[in-house]
Amino acid sequence: MTDLVPTREHTELASSVRNLLDKRSDSQAVRRAIEQPSGFDTELWATLCEQIGVAALAIPDEHGGAGFTLAETYVVLEELGRALTPSPLLASVVATEALLAADHHEPLGRIAEGAVATVVWSGVTAEGGLLSGPAAPVLYGDVAEFLVVAAGDGLFVVDPEATGLTRARLTGMDLTLGFARLDFVDVEAERITEDAASALTAAHRVGTLAAAALAVGCAQRGLDMTVEYAKQREQFGRPIGSFQALKHRMADMLVKVQMSRAGAWAAVQAHVHDEPNADRLAAAAASYCSEAAMAVAAETIQLHGGIAITWEHDAHLVLKRAQALNQLFGLPHQQRATLLP
Repeated sequence: MTDLVPTREHTELASSVRNLLDKRSDSQAVRRAIEQPSGFDTELWATLCEQIGVAALAIPDEHGGAGFTLAETYVVLEELGRALTPSPLLASVVATEALLAADHHEPLGRIAEGAVATVVWSGVTAEGGLLSGPAAPVLYGDVAEFLVVAAGDGLFVVDPEATGLTRARLTGMDLTLGFARLDFVDVEAERITEDAASALTAAHRVGTLAAAALAVGCAQRGLDMTVEYAKQREQFGRPIGSFQALKHRMADMLVKVQMSRAGAWAAVQAHVHDEPNADRLAAAAASYCSEAAMAVAAETIQLHGGIAITWEHDAHLVLKRAQALNQLFGLPHQQRATLLP
C-alpha cells in the first residue's frame, strides 16, 4: 500500500540523520569537507554508513544490505540536501540500481558497507572486451571503488586501478558535489549484461528521484535561512520579516518547498510499489523540484541582500547546489518532454 505521507519510522530516520548532520555538517564542516582530496568528509560518511546504514538501505538483505526501499534512502537524501552535505550517496544509490537491474550482485555487500560506486554513462566504446574513450563528468569518479560503465550496448564493471585508466577530479560550480573526468585506453572490463538499456533506464529513474530529494532538501535550507534572516535583519526600526511584501515572498517559497516534497514523495512511492505511472511521476517530480529549488535559491539571494553574494555566507552554496541538481539527470524541459504522448 502506498504511504501517502512519511511514516513514523521515516520521521525517526530523518530525525536521526538531521541530529548527526547538525553536529557534524554545519557550514564550516561543509567547507572543510570540500577541501578534502575526496571532496567529502570520509569520517562523516563512515559514521553515516556504520551507525545509520545509509548506503545499505536500498540493497536487499540477501546481498548484504538492510532490505529497505528507495523511500528510506529518499529520507536520508533530503536531509543531506538540507545540510548541503558533500556525500557520495547519490552516486552509490544510482550504481546500486544499475547493478541490481543487471543482476550483478557481487559488489553490493561492500557498497552497503560504504564503498563508493558510480555509473559512467557515456563516451566510452567497447571492442574485444577493452574499453576506450573519455567520460565526463562522472559523479565521484575519481574516488569510486566500483565503476559501472556503459559502453556500446553493454554494461561493464571496471577495476578503478586498471591499467590504461586515468581519473582526474573536476572543479565545478557546485563544490559540494564531486565530479571527475575518466579516460579509458584499452582498459580491461568485465561485461555484466549484453543489453544495458533496461539497467540504465532503471538507474536513471532512481537518479532522477534521488536528485529530486536533494533538491527538496536544498530548497528547505534556502527557506529556513531566509526566514531566520528576516527575523533578525532590521530596517526602519523593525525586522524585515514583518513587512507584508516579504511575507508574501516567503510564503511563496514555502509553497514551492511543500509542493516539491509532496510531488517527490508521491514519485518515490510510485517507484517503490512499481506503479504503471512511476516513470511519469518521476519526470514530473524532477521537473518541478529542480525549478522550485532554483526559484527558492534565487529568492534566498534576493531577500538576504548583499551579504548573500559573499563567499562567507551559505546562500551561494544553496544557489550552486540547486543549479547543479537542475542539470544532473535532465533539465526540467527535457523531463517535461517525456510526459508528452
